[in-house]
Amino acid sequence: MTQPSAPGCPFHTQTPSSSLTRREPDSARADLEIDSNGVYRVSSFQMSRDLLRAEGLRQAGFMAEFTEEVGALKHLPVLYAEGEAHHEMRRDTARYFTPASVAQYQPMIAKLADTLIDELLNKGELDLDSLSLTLAVQVAAQVVGLTDSALPGLEKRVMAFVEGGGDSEPGKSKAQRFPQSLLQPAQVALFFFLDVKPAISARRKQRQDDLISHLLDKDYSDLEILTECITYGTAGMVTTREFINVAAYHLLEHPDLRAEYLHAPEKERHAILHEILRLEPVVSTLYRRAETDLNLGGHSIPKGSLLALNLQSANTDPLVAGEAGDQLCPGRSLPRGVQAPVLAFGDGHHRCPGAFLAIKESDVFLRRLLVWQDLRVISAPKVTFNEVVKGYELRGFRVSLGK
Repeated sequence: MTQPSAPGCPFHTQTPSSSLTRREPDSARADLEIDSNGVYRVSSFQMSRDLLRAEGLRQAGFMAEFTEEVGALKHLPVLYAEGEAHHEMRRDTARYFTPASVAQYQPMIAKLADTLIDELLNKGELDLDSLSLTLAVQVAAQVVGLTDSALPGLEKRVMAFVEGGGDSEPGKSKAQRFPQSLLQPAQVALFFFLDVKPAISARRKQRQDDLISHLLDKDYSDLEILTECITYGTAGMVTTREFINVAAYHLLEHPDLRAEYLHAPEKERHAILHEILRLEPVVSTLYRRAETDLNLGGHSIPKGSLLALNLQSANTDPLVAGEAGDQLCPGRSLPRGVQAPVLAFGDGHHRCPGAFLAIKESDVFLRRLLVWQDLRVISAPKVTFNEVVKGYELRGFRVSLGK
């Protein structure tokens, strides 16, 4: 792989924009290390991409253990399925995430974005992370089919088991992973009876163009649909919310970049958002379990080993991102075959299917929000870490508008 030249970014020549969410120092790390728990930790881009594209590994992390503990699932959620079952599911559901399909959602997204900004105007100031949660949950709910809740509060119920799920790193005991193990089943039960079950009942009577209707056509059980909603649906809700927050932060912190974003055509706006995502991947670690013996970078990795892929390090690998890979620069040059977000959406057959939708809805909302010149940051976001999705959370990001 040819190393790209230093980007020479035109936007941050005086005040470079570094990562807000990076947990580890930017000092050099080995491409592959084995920690005290026997986990193989991968930091380089090439090694990470090779693993994501390789056969003989399966998904781990992000509640994979929860799915295994449920048992009795004829159909595994698409996030964890492998082989032909996974490929068939991805083919069948790809239509929900194509640019043409996403274009059908745009009027709904625009209307919702305008409603949220009107709320901000009327109240004068609000937490941006609250607005982004409503947007992300409502858009994902439309795609999945969670539109018939028995009671309001879908956002709170989704976040209850995502934020209260404890440490989900594979290999840890249930007690370690779920310190709130008594609350977790109750939170999932509420989500099922108030949100998932009503949606299933409505679609048994009349199918719609959404994921739950498709799952019913495939003879999925209620339990299987629930697990799909937890993994497929909430993954999109949580990650898109956080990306909107961090993208807004960078654009508000750098007026020159904000102006470029607002006046650019869609392709260039998306490029700016992709670069922010490269620097700030919402999910910072992806896990894989070796189902066969592997040889990786001269290391023999035995079957059953756990591999942790550090996307923050992979995305700033100098061999891919150049000398200033730890700084934000939408104009950077990447090697042939490397996409703008690098590995922020994953890679291989498990690459995020909702990547285009996430960028599109973020763009629709941010462009409408940032065009207001009197938008001001009241308090910068506090960065914490979500152990369920292995990614950052931005909270207390308060903004004012119009007052």
